[in-house]
Amino acid sequence: MLLLAAALVAALTVRPAGGRLAALGQVRMRLVPAILGALCLQVVIISVLPQGSPGLHRVLHVASYALAAAFLVANRRIRGTWIIALGAALNLVAILANDGVMPASRSALRAAGIATKSQGFANSSAVAHPRLLQLGDIFFVPKPWPLHNVFSIGDICIAIGVMIAIHALSGSRLVKPRVRATDHRSDRQTSPRRPTVERSGL
Repeated sequence: MLLLAAALVAALTVRPAGGRLAALGQVRMRLVPAILGALCLQVVIISVLPQGSPGLHRVLHVASYALAAAFLVANRRIRGTWIIALGAALNLVAILANDGVMPASRSALRAAGIATKSQGFANSSAVAHPRLLQLGDIFFVPKPWPLHNVFSIGDICIAIGVMIAIHALSGSRLVKPRVRATDHRSDRQTSPRRPTVERSGL
């Protein structure tokens, strides 16, 4: 939900910042099936088939992060990607430390109106003996508010990275894009008039 809110805020602020949302339609992302597969896995194990083998659900939960990582690496030239990757890494560390489940604060769950005990698999839960709880879902949006939920510091990083990426690819004045949207189709695509390879500027 935090990601949805971040994307909405970014979309609403692109035009005042001199960008064009239509430019997003020109972007050609790489390994799109990987990120779609990651989202599908999360939906299946959390909403569609939460019952079943807890061990299998946890393996699939971690696998969804592996697919998302492949997508992020493939699109690393887009500004904001590494902040998203940092957030995902922080979440993954907490998940791996708690046997495939994101640890959540009981008080945060109660404040967000979420049951501390759930039937079936939950990607975020109040585990008995949480490890690295500081990286878990310890923040919350209160129940009376729209999109009430719990979230982690990693989720905050991901939301910030998404906002940066949307502004960069939209040509916003707030973020200088590393690559133009129309140039992101292939790293190997160079102009025939300039056969030389440009240095990275490191």
